Amino acid sequence: MTGNAITQITVEELAQRLAAGDATIQLVDVREPQELAIASIEGFVNFPLSEFTEWGDQVPTLLNPHAETLVLCHHGMRSAQMCQWLMAQGFTNVKNISGGIDAYSNLVDSSVPRY
Repeated sequence: MTGNAITQITVEELAQRLAAGDATIQLVDVREPQELAIASIEGFVNFPLSEFTEWGDQVPTLLNPHAETLVLCHHGMRSAQMCQWLMAQGFTNVKNISGGIDAYSNLVDSSVPRY
């Protein structure tokens, strides 16, 4: 599985990066707008997977393919799909946020609602 394995980052690591104000990372949330209305983390740009046809061709101009890109969803499955797609588009430093926003709420910040 070499070459296309998805690198994972824990929600604790994400929290450390956010707390440090790391401006070098790109934060992508692939959840649906109704999910964002329930729970979100500041700083993430939303690319709902269901609306892929509306934003897919714009991603290379909206995001830097060489910047570290962290991808979030509810539990980590949709974000893994997005990571694979980004890597196929030539993105060189993509990481899936393991456990998604559910784990973030459970392990890092209980003020983020769970659903």
